[in-house]
Amino acid sequence: MRNQSQTSQSRGLSRRSLLLSAAASMAVAACDVPAIGPLSTGPAADPSQPVPVALMLPGGGGNEERETLARNLENAARLAVADLQGVEIDLRIYQTGGSAERAAAMAARAINDGAQIIVGPLFADSARAVGPVAAQAGVNVLSFSNNPDVAGGNVFLLGPMFEPTATRLLTYAASQDKGRVMILSEQNEAGEIGARSMQRAADRTGASIVASESYEFSQRGIVDSLPRISSAAQSSGAQSIFLTASSAGALPLLAELLPENGISPSSFQFMGLTRWDIPPATLQLSGLQGGWFALPDPTLTSQFESRYRAAYGSTPNAVAALAYDGIAAVGALASRGGNAPFSAASITQGSGFAGVTGVFRLRADGSNERGLAIAEIRDQRVNVLSPAPRSFAGGGS
Repeated sequence: MRNQSQTSQSRGLSRRSLLLSAAASMAVAACDVPAIGPLSTGPAADPSQPVPVALMLPGGGGNEERETLARNLENAARLAVADLQGVEIDLRIYQTGGSAERAAAMAARAINDGAQIIVGPLFADSARAVGPVAAQAGVNVLSFSNNPDVAGGNVFLLGPMFEPTATRLLTYAASQDKGRVMILSEQNEAGEIGARSMQRAADRTGASIVASESYEFSQRGIVDSLPRISSAAQSSGAQSIFLTASSAGALPLLAELLPENGISPSSFQFMGLTRWDIPPATLQLSGLQGGWFALPDPTLTSQFESRYRAAYGSTPNAVAALAYDGIAAVGALASRGGNAPFSAASITQGSGFAGVTGVFRLRADGSNERGLAIAEIRDQRVNVLSPAPRSFAGGGS
């Protein structure tokens, strides 16, 4: 049983999290771009000159949160530029201010300035505006987005994606004889995308989806749905409960209320589609002890964060690593030379790239795959059960 202070802490985190949930779901939905015809080539490169690269950031609009994100992304990108060997990058910064109209104008300016590839932007409307502008000039885009509905054409996503995460977790669950899974998702865009990703992932693994339940995205909606959710979990024969909820959304409240309604970690294996170690306070929730989630290579992540702190005096936002990865990929492609180093064929090479938090590769449909570890929350700490792969087996697709 929880003591009174644990219960108060959990409920306090729950209330704060639900207040922040709208912003969290918007961050996922914000990464979206229209599909346009694939590009087989990109601009020709002059090997004797630094490679002009446009870095599109969400700053410049006066919003403090976006300014912080922009600063983190730029700092990480400059770390990556400094690490490159055998190639010079002419990094040019373009701030979108969170405006789609301004993003389109900045993309046109970047291309007019000679950008051979665009890294960024972050938000949906900005990415939606940039994609077609870049496509007209034959320029590919490495967006910080993670929304699978917006990938494709000349836009390739760097953000961690739900479907590969679900595939990694479901494959592991099946290997541990916990592959009969019930999906539990919130009734909003992020939850619906997550649930669809889980369903598609299950088709490629030894796991099976035996039930799927959802709840209205509010505290009252969760409470009212609990009897139905509990009944479905018990009657379906599920071994595992796979949650789409994030720490900034409904996860803390679910961690408190599910065990109180017959769905406890002692009877079901809890799994999460999102990072359960961010923020660290999530690790303290008693209802998540023993739960599984996927995360980038912890050793490499720690090394990156240490280097960032040494250079800039603060801990980077998790999104910062995406800028490092984007520049690292550009540098790797540029170092290989050729007339069109940033073509779609080059970008989607099956061996992928070495990222600052692990290996990743970009796919022809604009999505990505990352080397992820499986971790368990044990005694309020992250315990790695299955390490992240350091290379990919087979080709990409």
